[in-house]
Amino acid sequence: MAAFLRLLLGLCLLPLCWAFLRVFLDAVAEAGAVEGFSAEVVALLGGIAAFSLCWAAISRPVRAYVLGHELTHALWGLLFGARPSDIKVGPTGGSVRLTKTNVVITLAPYFFPFYTFIVIVVALITYAFLRPLPYLPLWMFLIGFTWAFHVLFTIQTLCERQPDVKIYGRIFSWSIIFIANVAIVLVWLACATPYTFSSMASSFVERISGAYVGVWHAFSATVSYIYSKTKGE
Repeated sequence: MAAFLRLLLGLCLLPLCWAFLRVFLDAVAEAGAVEGFSAEVVALLGGIAAFSLCWAAISRPVRAYVLGHELTHALWGLLFGARPSDIKVGPTGGSVRLTKTNVVITLAPYFFPFYTFIVIVVALITYAFLRPLPYLPLWMFLIGFTWAFHVLFTIQTLCERQPDVKIYGRIFSWSIIFIANVAIVLVWLACATPYTFSSMASSFVERISGAYVGVWHAFSATVSYIYSKTKGE
């Protein structure tokens, strides 16, 4: 019964995924129109491109990904009051023991870019002692590089059979993962570019209402069509 309810909830989240995608595209368009191609933006895109090329051309750092994956489980477990222990990392997979878990802890490695988080924390510590932050384009490059690491490994991992995803069902898990990833990028855009949280809120209202209204209209039209065909027979 719980699996069926999660499936229904996952289906209900699909229009929200579409709305989040539309908000993301709105944000990129607005931030790009105002910001243009600054040195920081170029460095960020350069970091994304650099890791993408490494992904295609050289051996992939699977063990580094597995380590980040298990440490993310442990980190989010700590945030929710769990005690992590017995972290194991191998060339093809790993594990961590937690005293309790939930959907956020289970799916966290698929939406939380662990190494990007480390870069940002180090940058904030540096900023606390050195203002303005030196070599800002370099930091942006590292953020882009590690974020591409997260995205590409997440896509590859989700294409495989993952126990984490199987626990809550693919549709529900993928919807949560997609929404959380986009939400993190939106917050980053609002913090690092002229794109504002008020613009984000306005876009959310428009896109979410439009997505669900569109689904309702499609559902109503389908029901009306089926009813007319049944009545005609």
